[in-house]
Amino acid sequence: MRRHVLAGVATGAVLTVLLMIFVGATVSGAARRLEKPEAPAPAAAVADHAEAAYCTPQFKQVLQRVLNACGLVGTQSRRGCQPADVKGLAQISGDDFNALFLPLAKRGAIVLFDEGAEKLDDGGRKLIEERWLDRQGARYFFIVARGSQTGSARTNRVLSHKRANSVLFHLAETTKDPALEKQVGMLWLGKEFAQLPKEFCEWPTSRENKGCDRQAINRSAFISWVDCRL
Repeated sequence: MRRHVLAGVATGAVLTVLLMIFVGATVSGAARRLEKPEAPAPAAAVADHAEAAYCTPQFKQVLQRVLNACGLVGTQSRRGCQPADVKGLAQISGDDFNALFLPLAKRGAIVLFDEGAEKLDDGGRKLIEERWLDRQGARYFFIVARGSQTGSARTNRVLSHKRANSVLFHLAETTKDPALEKQVGMLWLGKEFAQLPKEFCEWPTSRENKGCDRQAINRSAFISWVDCRL
C-alpha cells in the first residue's frame, strides 16, 4: 500500500515538473514573438489590371460607340468606321475627338506614310510590332488612319482606309492571331474629320529623325492599345 502511495506521489511530481516546463516554454515563446513579431504569410497573388487614368466617362462613352459601330461588339466580322460614321457616333467636334486621345501620348504612336501612299516602311513595321507587344493586359487595339489636305476628300478617304488596312495586314502576317479582327478597331478619317495639329509631331512616330509638319502628321495611322473597362 505504501509503495502505491509513493508511486502516485512520484508520478504527480513528474507531471508537475513537465507542466512547469511546458508553461515556461510557452511563456518564453510568447515573449519572443512580442519582441520580434513573425512576418505575416504572403497573400495569394491576385491578378488585377488597373484601369488607366485616361478612361474618363466621356472617353469611355465614345469608346463604346466606336466599338459598337466599328465591328468589335455584337458582330461576327470587322468592318471599321469611315468619316461619316465617326462624325455621327462620336457626337463631338474633331478637336474634342483628338483631345480624348491626348492622355495616350506615352501609350500610343503614329505610323507615318509617304504622300499619296499606303505602303509601310521599315520604321512603320518596327513601330507596329513594338506597340502590339506592349499590350499590358489591354483588350482593344485601335488604328485611326488619316489623309492630309492634299487631294480630294474621296481620294483621302480611300487612302486612309488603305493605310489602316496596311497596319492590320502587317499585324495579321506577324502575329498569326486568329482572333485579331475582334481585337482591332479601325477608323479611317480621310481629311474630313479630326485632323491632327502639328503638336502631334512630338508623339513617338515611325520617322523620328525626319521633318514633321501638319501635312506629314496627317499622312498617318495612330495606333494604341486601350485599357478601359466598359
